[in-house]
Amino acid sequence: MQRQVKQLVTGIPTQDGAGVTLTRIIGQPALPRLDPFLMLDEFGSDQPQDYLAGFPPHPHRGFQTVTYMLAGKMAHADSVGNRGLIETGGVQWMNAGRGIIHEEMPQQTEGLLRGFQLWVNLPASEKMSTPGYQDLAADKITEVTVQPGIKARILVGRVFDAQGPVSTQAVSPLFVDIHAAQDAELTIPVDAGHNAFVYPYEGQIQVANTAVLKGQLAVLSEGEEVNIQVSTGARFILVAGRPLNEPVVQYGPFVMNTEQEIQQAIRDYQNGRLA
Repeated sequence: MQRQVKQLVTGIPTQDGAGVTLTRIIGQPALPRLDPFLMLDEFGSDQPQDYLAGFPPHPHRGFQTVTYMLAGKMAHADSVGNRGLIETGGVQWMNAGRGIIHEEMPQQTEGLLRGFQLWVNLPASEKMSTPGYQDLAADKITEVTVQPGIKARILVGRVFDAQGPVSTQAVSPLFVDIHAAQDAELTIPVDAGHNAFVYPYEGQIQVANTAVLKGQLAVLSEGEEVNIQVSTGARFILVAGRPLNEPVVQYGPFVMNTEQEIQQAIRDYQNGRLA
């Protein structure tokens, strides 16, 4: 069954961290959540004042964060001594689990910083799991030529007979970035029962006869595959995951299943018991 466009959403401008300018696509009134996805931000500017203040130390508990860099560099560090640098084309998939205090500080490359941050919920059984990172440089991301002029970068999941390098399986996610050097038509399998969206960040695409413009997120209906027509120069991400169908109680960077668990997270943070 072919997936259709169920909803079109345009992101809203906002600021986060210490004043980083970004566009919030999931996690805003038009699309508060798309189970298991809690938030999707696109950040991008060639004006350093828009992003250099970065994201100073802040806590997380109960979910995973994904930072995918399209341009520029993002240095990160945490409360247990981990440090690293995500560069153009690289990804960090962080499991906050039971808790970590994390910071992300942008570093400009030729004045440009651009990328995505996605928050992925964890099932109740894994919310108190051990924190950890998967940091992958651009050359570690699986790249395949889908057809002449069409390249796919697969971060996680299996598609086009290729497997992405990120190993998380909490929601069996799929995250693929597709670049079109010519007009083409693609049919992409997406697991039945998984929630999915596409988001063109360059050019425009057509999803099952619905035009999706740059900066619009298309929430997809149920189905086993999606038909997408791409124009030359288009670039888009396709993301899918198994819905958890669990209660979500969120207080800023804490995402749990009950109010009591949120209050415990706040107490643990105040008492220095996060990692």
